Amino acid sequence: MSDADVVVIGSGIGGLVAGALLAYYGKRVIICESHGVPGGAAHGFTRRGFRFDTGPSFYCGLGDIDSLNPLCQVLKILGERVEAIAYDPLGHYHFPDGTLPIYCQSDRYQQALAQITPQGAKELQAFQKPLLQLYEALSQIPTIALRSDWKLLPILATRYLPALWQLLPHLGILNRSAGHILNRTVRDPWVRRLIDLECFLLSGLKADGTVAPEVAFMLGERDRSVVDYPLGGSEAIIQALIRGLTRWGGELKLGAHVEKISIEQGRVTGVQLRRKERLTAPIVISNATLWDTFTHLLSPEDLPSSYRQQQLSTPAVESFMHLHLGIRAEGLEGLTGHHVVVHSQEVDVTTPGNTCMISIPSVWDKSLAPEGHHCLHAYTLEPFARWSRDPEYADRKWVKSQPLYQAVERVIPDIRERIVLELVGTPLTHSHYLRRHRGTYGPAIAPGQGTWPSCHTPIPGLYRVGDSTLPGIGVPAVAASGILCANTLVPPQIVLESLNQFQ
Repeated sequence: MSDADVVVIGSGIGGLVAGALLAYYGKRVIICESHGVPGGAAHGFTRRGFRFDTGPSFYCGLGDIDSLNPLCQVLKILGERVEAIAYDPLGHYHFPDGTLPIYCQSDRYQQALAQITPQGAKELQAFQKPLLQLYEALSQIPTIALRSDWKLLPILATRYLPALWQLLPHLGILNRSAGHILNRTVRDPWVRRLIDLECFLLSGLKADGTVAPEVAFMLGERDRSVVDYPLGGSEAIIQALIRGLTRWGGELKLGAHVEKISIEQGRVTGVQLRRKERLTAPIVISNATLWDTFTHLLSPEDLPSSYRQQQLSTPAVESFMHLHLGIRAEGLEGLTGHHVVVHSQEVDVTTPGNTCMISIPSVWDKSLAPEGHHCLHAYTLEPFARWSRDPEYADRKWVKSQPLYQAVERVIPDIRERIVLELVGTPLTHSHYLRRHRGTYGPAIAPGQGTWPSCHTPIPGLYRVGDSTLPGIGVPAVAASGILCANTLVPPQIVLESLNQFQ
């Protein structure tokens, strides 16, 4: 008898969602996490009383029981909840020629933009309209019902046929980029730059490289649901998923580094851990990146060479520089939590160091920092190449951290005098602690230049979830990938029975 029905490699959101759902469906699940803390790119850590997030900082619908966010749908079906604080505006975008508050509701967003460019506000409305209509159509089919095989078709035909008819008028933009809609509706340079920035924050690519449904979901959730922050940080989401996993009989193993996926006679038989420990299972789900899965976890001979080469040639978004600060909070009573700073309008927003993201979650959740203090996380793209722990490493860290400090100074001018704790992370840090290939944010698959792979692989019994699979990058998308994989591995009737309870 095998040790488990399913072994999941990695406890990122995709792996936890897939594992917890499969446990709920009655499967014996073991999740193996290499590190001593769970969460992958969404884990948290504490230094001297300051609790920091490592990755995601924007969330939608966590406290909304009827949210369409796939992560929230999973928590609901598992019987778990995350306490969250709603806020609006969701952030401020600081450009060289002005600052714009980004409100959740589309009409307030347009009104704020009209203070800068009235014509641009009208064009923003024209851009948003087809995307919000697409969101409304897509929202009629909950993500929790989806799967990645032909058995989805009878479910859609019998249960969601009216929703499919509602979706028909929008088929023309389903596989299009947001840039396609942008070019048809917007000429104002201010708004074009704004939309490119919104898409970059979402996917790591500008509008031309971001698929329309992803932008539709972002705008729709902001407009129809609520933007909120989980009390306790992103760690609270991870702990809720772990509670759901263990409630339904699943197991999480920390410090369980998977060395290899075991393949015998062409199919999966389990995983090989450090110290020669082995776990046997007929199904293995990798939550590692596609590069790590096909380079480290599998041997070249395990895969068809053409498939392996195609997968490994997938372009990747760059890594990051990180700045985690603990600061004194006196005099900052009006501080808001999210800011994005674009240093130069003459430089592309995707250029490393030009666009800096800032999150100060302790303005909502005071438990994240000692009394009288705030925790702050700032980050920007940074290539992995040329980084090594050589004698110049410390000097290079200082130089590359300066754009982040300059960005924070747009929000808190005397930031350097307020610091009581400073942590600077590089692409090497990102790669080491998140176990990610070259510290990447994820694949850079633009519409028309490739397709996001499904959870399937050519090896029987091996599946994948996470930001290198359909539906892609971002917390909702990663959670959705876990749903699609888990549902694919059980008969449709089991999913339908769960849907009856869910609704």
